Order: sequence, then structure tokens, then C-alpha cells
Amino acid sequence: MRHHRRLIGFITLTASMGMVLGASSAIAQTYPAKPISLIVPFAAGGPTDIVARTLAAAMSKPLGQTVLVENKLGAGGTLAASYVAKAAPDGYTFLIHHNGMSTAPALYRKLAFNPLTDFEYVGQVVDVPMTLLGRKDLPAKNLQELMAYVKTNASKINLANAGLGAVSHLCGMLFQKALGADVTTVPFSGTAPALNALLGGQVDLLCDQTTQTTQHIKAGTVKLFGVTTKERIRALPDAPTLSEGGLKDFEVIVWHGVYAPKGTPIAVVEKFNAALRTALKDPTFANRMIDLGAEIVPDAKQTPEGLRSWLQSEIQKWGPVIRSAGVYAD
Repeated sequence: MRHHRRLIGFITLTASMGMVLGASSAIAQTYPAKPISLIVPFAAGGPTDIVARTLAAAMSKPLGQTVLVENKLGAGGTLAASYVAKAAPDGYTFLIHHNGMSTAPALYRKLAFNPLTDFEYVGQVVDVPMTLLGRKDLPAKNLQELMAYVKTNASKINLANAGLGAVSHLCGMLFQKALGADVTTVPFSGTAPALNALLGGQVDLLCDQTTQTTQHIKAGTVKLFGVTTKERIRALPDAPTLSEGGLKDFEVIVWHGVYAPKGTPIAVVEKFNAALRTALKDPTFANRMIDLGAEIVPDAKQTPEGLRSWLQSEIQKWGPVIRSAGVYAD
């Protein structure tokens, strides 16, 4: 009798799983039936927005539907992430976010979502290097001169960032830590106003993404001290890395991942991931990223598991750095 009950239970469970898989497959066959929203946590025209809009255009082709970019600003990107975490898991709302998904758990005492449990993972997109910039008339001519200048004039130097917890803020923290010098940090409400302040000479230094800075570097309106990657980048082949210049093993990369609300049917996630991988091979998308200094991630990172593993490792990396600096947001 006990064996009989177990057999019935197994058959029932198998049938239920089959129904779920069948329903998921049926949804995927008709998906997408309407435009899809890709939520960006930052302002239009900013680095993440540029990547998102270029990606959305490339993904619309294989999906056969328009991917609409929506900017939902606030709370260092956590407002948008919380919005997507609570959205209907129907495959029509996705999030593109950068390193902020890995720093939020350490930065915010009260976080309305859990990056590791409240999302389905689609895949990574591109890595964007940072650049360490100075105002055009800063006395230092190279990184070694800059390091000496900062150590001597730390109390007089202003280091801009795009706001608490922004990658520019983290980059600046690492720079100060590497030099053993504390300068005055000036937070702005985004990368654009921070860069404008540097261009106008109101601040002395800024770490910012190549998607935002490459044109200004080439035009000579800012002074470049180095890029934050292990190797030189194609967009700025003559620019030394900070490691070359004397800051050994200094590396900060802005990575971007795509997420869906938890419970989004796996077949839908797989179809969206397939469109993502197709878009990353699109020549128009690839060439635009090269122009901006961004690098398309390897195939292994373009997968849901690739994004999940990377996010976990980044949370472990940045958590101690943020907590040791005593930086928190309410």
C-alpha cells in the first residue's frame, strides 16, 4: 500500500511538472506578443542609458517586438531594481543594471529587494572601463606626477563622483586608499553633472566611464591619467593603464547585466537570452560599443549562470571595501 501511494505521488508530481513545462513552452511560442520594457536606473544620456538604448535597438530585431527603454531614477539605482523585482513576471519587464546590484547590499541598511533571490538572471552585456581624469589645467602631466601632487595637496583637491555608491565613487575610494591620502569628495546627482563640473574647472579629478569620457579625452578638454583595466583598450590605445603608471593591480570595470522578476517563465528567459546573445553579435551594436570603449563580454558571461556567478563574486568583493570605509545610505 505504501509503495502504491508513493507511486501515485510520483505520477502526480511528474504530471504537474509536465503541465508547468508545457505551459511555459506554450507561452514562449507566442512570446513576445507586445512591446517589452527595459528599465534603466539612471538618467537618459548617461553611460548605462547609452548601453541600454543601443542594446534595445539590437534586441528588437530577433524578438520581433520593440524593446522600450524606461528611465526610473532614484536611490542610487535601487528604485528601479525594486520596481522590477515587484513587477509581474510575464516577460515584459526587464532591468539593466551595473555594479550597483552588487554594492547595494552593503550600502543600504534597508533594501527593498535581494539581488540574489528576487530576480531571474538573463546574462551580462558589456564591460566598460573607467578613466581617471583631471581638469585640463591641472599641474600634473602623468599619473606619477598626479600621485605626488595629491599627496602634497590632498586638503586642496576636490574629487567628483556621480553620487553615493556610484562606480565613480567606488573608483575614487580605491584611488585614495591606494595613495593613502584623503581628498575632498564632491558627490553630484549623476555622471553628466560631475563631468560638466570637471570640464568647467570646478573640481580637480573624476573617475568616469569611457562611454562618457572618450570624446572629451580625444578632444583634449580633459587630462587623462590612465584607464582602470588590466590591459590597454582599443578606444584609447595610447592611454596607459593605472597599473602601468604605478598603481599596481588597480582595476575597476563597470559591468552590465540584464534581470527579470523572479518567477518569469524559464522558457521566456531563455528566449530573451537568445535575443540578447544575438544582439551582442550584431555589427552595429558591436561597433558602437568599440567606439565607446566598451567590451562585449565572453560567451560564458552572456548566460544566466554567468551573470549569477559574477554577481555573487562582486558582492563578496565590494562588501568589505564599502563596510571598511563606513559608507552607508539610509
